[in-house]
Amino acid sequence: MVSLTDFQRIGVGLVGFGLFFILFGILLYFDSVLLAFGNILFLSGLVCIIGFRRTFTFFFQRPKLKGSSFFFGGVLIVLMRWPILGMLLEAYGFINLFRSVPWSFFPVAFGFLGTLTNIPLLSKLLQKVEDSSTMV
Repeated sequence: MVSLTDFQRIGVGLVGFGLFFILFGILLYFDSVLLAFGNILFLSGLVCIIGFRRTFTFFFQRPKLKGSSFFFGGVLIVLMRWPILGMLLEAYGFINLFRSVPWSFFPVAFGFLGTLTNIPLLSKLLQKVEDSSTMV
């Protein structure tokens, strides 16, 4: 088990709330205030988890400048209350940011999502959903 400092735990909470607000903002037909708040929480949580210097070096590496500029441009566009265009720019920037990672982020992330079924509460919930969705 990975031990986290109190500051990193706060960062995990900020990232979680940021993702919640982004998802909620998308569900409410791209509400610009919720999306902007989610973006701010997500980025500040990322800084709390991995630190300011490592966050800065991650986003501003030479091969990742295109993805970073689209991502931060999307955040800026969302803050200027153009949520659909901003989220499209953010998504494009996010894909470009993690496409250049040598160990390929997306297969690792999808593999991690597959291991979520090992959590007892989630496995019971998924089992109930699976049982109720059978066609008889």
